[in-house]
Amino acid sequence: MEIELGIQNVARPVNVSSDQSREDVSKVITEALEADKTIDLTDDKGRRILIPAKALGYAIVGSETRHAVGFGAL
Repeated sequence: MEIELGIQNVARPVNVSSDQSREDVSKVITEALEADKTIDLTDDKGRRILIPAKALGYAIVGSETRHAVGFGAL
């Protein structure tokens, strides 16, 4: 799943690809914002992404659907 995070005072968004479900990612972000703690996500390569909740401007949690790559008949 693709996740786009907008960080305050940073011109470009942080894009993360994760194996976590949409519900898990949303829960982590929501709980961190409510408790004013660090958002702790893991990408699909096992790296941890830590973002202070105060610094988050927005989060776009993308589709879990894998799209086919290549040419195909429509």
